[in-house]
Amino acid sequence: MSISLEDVSFLLKIPVTGKVVEVDNFARYTEESHSDAIKMVSNLLGVNAEEAEEEVNITKGLTVRKHWLKSRWCPKPSSIPRNYPPVECTARAYLLYLLSCTLFADKSGSRVSIALLKLLEDLHDVGNYARGAAALAYLYRHLGSATRVLVSQIAGYLTLLEGWVYDHFKLGLATPNAKYMDYVHPRVSRWIQKHETVANVDKIGAIRRTLDRLRPSEVTWDPYVNLRENGVVQAMAFYSGKIKYMDVVEPYHPERILRQFGHVQSILHPPYRPLEAHRGPFANKYSSSMGSNMTIGSDGGTMCWLRSSGEKADLSFATPTTSLVRQSVSSCYHESGL
Repeated sequence: MSISLEDVSFLLKIPVTGKVVEVDNFARYTEESHSDAIKMVSNLLGVNAEEAEEEVNITKGLTVRKHWLKSRWCPKPSSIPRNYPPVECTARAYLLYLLSCTLFADKSGSRVSIALLKLLEDLHDVGNYARGAAALAYLYRHLGSATRVLVSQIAGYLTLLEGWVYDHFKLGLATPNAKYMDYVHPRVSRWIQKHETVANVDKIGAIRRTLDRLRPSEVTWDPYVNLRENGVVQAMAFYSGKIKYMDVVEPYHPERILRQFGHVQSILHPPYRPLEAHRGPFANKYSSSMGSNMTIGSDGGTMCWLRSSGEKADLSFATPTTSLVRQSVSSCYHESGL
């Protein structure tokens, strides 16, 4: 099982198709990218060049501090200066802060990638980006990094991961939100957020054992079966190829999780493999290169890329019948002696 584009669409209600979330010249720190970052902060956030340079130099990278964003653009009413930035700059600062706290959260918890600011240059175009596909690619990469033996932190939108777990596994961990309404709210808001304590963290071992003992009847394979329009799975859910966020390109193979779409699992094609991969024990030693042929052109959007460099999952042997899904899963467990 895995998080799919359809999961992202239902859980977050954000676009999973559209323009690619990528920015040229920000893959690594150089003198040119440093200069571009200062100009971008100054022009798009409405601060003078000296303040922009000072802030970028403080972080010693292509980032700014969340504290700076919050204090600079969310002052108390009594302390608002006369030269307060225009409303467009304030909107960009807010969206930049929001994206860095949710879809594209990093491990620092205190910094924001300036590359995201480039995507907010035209506020009328913000809604056209495939933020959902980008967030999934980013989460995929950091889930891979988190499997390393010496890694103790993880980046990405963990609310997405948590909501997916609650939707598919009956663990009794989540508190239902009585105000949630289907077709109105993002599905992830079905659950009330709880503040994690040390006691809850200590339950991780018990949760893992519970997951290991789950039987097919205790797994909700297709939680959206009654929510889809006319009961039909969206075409984008069966795209098989790669998804991208900035310089991160990850393989996406829904044909390996067909039971989540109400289908019987079919014979699989070989998955995409990286041309070069390094998976050391540390996060900074974890890297995966899918090759230059996986690059998405800036002139096309994610959906165009899906059509040109990917294909639909093979459904020729699939039957969208819940009973057959259960039968297939049960026989699998029976044959394996479980």
